Amino acid sequence: MKQLRFLIRSATLRGSLRRDYPERPFLGVGAIIIEQQKVLLVRRANPPLQGEWSIPGGMVETGETTREAVVREVHEETGLEVKPVQLLEVFERILRDDDARVRYHYVLIDYLCHVAGGAASAGSDVTELCWAGAEELKELSVSPETCSLIRRALISS
Repeated sequence: MKQLRFLIRSATLRGSLRRDYPERPFLGVGAIIIEQQKVLLVRRANPPLQGEWSIPGGMVETGETTREAVVREVHEETGLEVKPVQLLEVFERILRDDDARVRYHYVLIDYLCHVAGGAASAGSDVTELCWAGAEELKELSVSPETCSLIRRALISS
């Protein structure tokens, strides 16, 4: 079932809802999941952050609340069941091409989430995952904006 949903979403994105060079921003969610002063990171399998480490998350689907979306996305990507407990930040990620045209534009809503069950393993849209402390974020090349958010979450947890 998970593979079918992924294929349907992929086919849709190749059509009128392409994520690159969009007509309007896409709404996404992210999860800051902390255990024992380490944050869960995933290595992205697909553009725009292919091969890079980031927090679990993805796109909000029509009819879904942002909280429902973060729960679904974390489960799809990591196998974990989470409970969103606090909205941490809303920010935009705008990536431009060499001609300064907007190639990707996301409005991202990030939540602090607590693990409610499941076992962490790489799922859809990710190639691997790891638990990282604040001192490891730079060597994993996590974006500066995400590092800042993670550090604030670690301090408050």
